[in-house]
Amino acid sequence: MGRWSRSLALTRMSFQVIKKDKSMLLFPLISGIVTLIAMASFFGTWLFVNGFNWEVVQGSPITYALVFLLYLIAYFVAIFFNVALVACSMRRLEGGEASVRYGLGYAAGRAATIFKWAIVAATVGLVLRALSEKAGAVGQVILGLVGVAWSIATYFVVPVIAFEGIGPFKAIQRSAGLLKGAWGEAFLSNLSIGLIFFLLGIVGLLPIAAAYLLTANMMVLLAAVAAAVVYWIILGMLSSTASAVLCTALYRYAATGRMPEGFPENAIRNPWSLGQ
Repeated sequence: MGRWSRSLALTRMSFQVIKKDKSMLLFPLISGIVTLIAMASFFGTWLFVNGFNWEVVQGSPITYALVFLLYLIAYFVAIFFNVALVACSMRRLEGGEASVRYGLGYAAGRAATIFKWAIVAATVGLVLRALSEKAGAVGQVILGLVGVAWSIATYFVVPVIAFEGIGPFKAIQRSAGLLKGAWGEAFLSNLSIGLIFFLLGIVGLLPIAAAYLLTANMMVLLAAVAAAVVYWIILGMLSSTASAVLCTALYRYAATGRMPEGFPENAIRNPWSLGQ
């Protein structure tokens, strides 16, 4: 079985968990909606206080403080709903029942830990942003590599926060430690899921291209664009949920040595040898 087939098999395993509880798909959607509302409220309030004068913000000493707060809000919301999602994923992987209410309640019980990690993540994000604004071409490459290294080291942070309840810095160490096992490279299968959904995302361009090439009707083109946007939103929900389920399954195996139901042992230890 080739790599592409193995990636599809891993994706199907994640979908099997999602099929048991389709409500898990709501977490990415709710997260996105809450983030948009929070951002709009923040910007709206800020601009109202400053007489809708955006120049007050640009170039002022409080610019980075504003960006940090925006980062903090975005990270907290995203992490909160990710914790809720992995909590439901773990419950399903262990054969139990889960619900949106269960996930939100679970995440609410870890809000303080989530907030601490959001502070760390927002700080790192702001520092990388500030450095990238002043870095040249070589610096941009280096910062890009630093960002990749950070993403790898923190791959398991969300489930660690969810199930171990430790502080942010210990969570980073724990996450990095889990990747040092013999099967640590298995997380790369998540990138394969990303590739699969990226290719599926390209399909959304087809109705737009067809409408543009076959008709000059603006309403038809707008309808095609609207349909593509809805398709991409649904695809994003599926991708985020499937990736979270896979991450939870890999964490479960790394932390406990127990195989989740529906995930063959050889797929976890070596995602490139599935079926061999």
